[in-house]
Amino acid sequence: MSVDLEREPKKTVFRRILIVCRGNICRSPTAQYLFQRRTNMRGLEVSSAGLNAVVGSPMDATAMQLLSEKDGVDGSTHRAHQLVTSMLLGADLVICMEKNHIDEMTEFAPEARGKIHLLGKWTDGRDIPDPYRRRRPVFERTHEMIVRGVESWMRYL
Repeated sequence: MSVDLEREPKKTVFRRILIVCRGNICRSPTAQYLFQRRTNMRGLEVSSAGLNAVVGSPMDATAMQLLSEKDGVDGSTHRAHQLVTSMLLGADLVICMEKNHIDEMTEFAPEARGKIHLLGKWTDGRDIPDPYRRRRPVFERTHEMIVRGVESWMRYL
């Protein structure tokens, strides 16, 4: 009896994905919502946090507006969370925006190093710059980079 691999459900080792940036109000929530939208039928848990989160704050208005305009996603319920060690240890995969984020997370949770990766790992491996307090064109460029990064991860999830 042959197995039709196209019809078999996709299995993954990643069930809990954590997205990390600096303040958890621009980049990581944008990536979180895009991952959630793309994986919503797969039973994955996607969350986000910031290394220096603006705890309890909503998404930056420009980031939220772009998410709505370009992707049809409502980010109005987002509230920023501070990254804590238990989040790193509880995640199966940690995706961050900058190489220095990897260094910072590894410093306080060295045992998590193997599961921390850049969002741009499968594209150009470059950092995704922080658009916070910048003009809309910077947010637009950052948003495009996040979309490409999310898309590049989909084959592995």
